Amino acid sequence: MKTPRMSATFKIGAVSLLFALIGYEAALFIHRAASLRIAESRDHPDTVFVTSAPERDSPAGAPTAKPAADTVERKNSVHPKPVQAVREKTVRRVESFRFDPNTATAEDLVRLGFSPRQAASIRGYVERGGRYRRPDDFARSYAVSDSVFERLRPFIDIPRMDINTADSADFDALPGIGGYFAAKMVEYRERLGGYSRTEQLMEIYRFDRERYDALKDLITCSEPAPFRLWSLPADSLRMHPYVRSWNTARAIVLFRDHNPREKWSVDELEKAGVISPEDAGKLSGCRLANPE
Repeated sequence: MKTPRMSATFKIGAVSLLFALIGYEAALFIHRAASLRIAESRDHPDTVFVTSAPERDSPAGAPTAKPAADTVERKNSVHPKPVQAVREKTVRRVESFRFDPNTATAEDLVRLGFSPRQAASIRGYVERGGRYRRPDDFARSYAVSDSVFERLRPFIDIPRMDINTADSADFDALPGIGGYFAAKMVEYRERLGGYSRTEQLMEIYRFDRERYDALKDLITCSEPAPFRLWSLPADSLRMHPYVRSWNTARAIVLFRDHNPREKWSVDELEKAGVISPEDAGKLSGCRLANPE
C-alpha cells in the first residue's frame, strides 16, 4: 500500500507554524532582554546634582574653616507607562544611603527596599501631618518590618530641631510641650538674645528635668548672636534674665566706667559683688561679645 503524500497545504501550514514558534521565541527573548536592561538601570537615578558648599571665612590667623558637606539631590526622569511597569515588577537592587523618613520621596523609599505600596503608605503618613521624630518612631510604622528597620537604622538621619530658629508651632510639636510652654520657649529666647545651650530651657518656670529629658535628643542649639554685656545701656541690660534688676544693670555700667577694659570679665563682676555667683556661672556659659 502506498503512503499518502502530504498535501501542499499541510506543508505550508507546518512551515508557517515553525516560523511562528521561532518568531514567538524571538519576541520573548527581546522582551526579556529589554526587561533586564530596564531592571539593570532601575536603581540608578537618571540625574544626580551635586552642589558644593562654599568655604566659610575664618578669623585672621585661624585655620581655614572646613566647608559644609556637599548637597546631593537625586532626580529621575518620567518614564513611559510600559517602562515604568517593568521597573516596578522586576527585582530591584536594594540600596542603603542616609535619609530622613520625613522628607524621603517615594522613589527614595523604593530604592531603599520598600515596595511601591509601602513607600506610598510612609509618604501618606507624612503628608497627612505625621512626623517621625526618632528612628524608633519609624520602626513602629506597620509598613516597616523589623528586618528592614535593622538594616536601615544606621542610615536614618532625622535632623534635630534648632531651638534658636524654631517657632512656637515647632516647639508645640515636641513631646510634652503644648501651647503654653511653646510660647514661653520663644519668649525666653528673646529675653536671652538666643539660647547658648539647650539646658537653658529648664530655667523656664515649671520646665523641669523630666520634661527636658523627654525631648533633649530631639533638639540642638546653634550659636546665638553675642550678648553685648560690655556695651549695652542699663535699661537694656536689665531685661536679660541673668541681670534682671535695674540696680544690677546700673552696677555693671558703673563697673565699666570705673575699671580698665582688661578687668572687664564676668569673674571680676562677681569679685566686685556686682552679680551673684549663680548668675556669674550662667553668664559665663553664654556667648558674650568682646569688650568694645
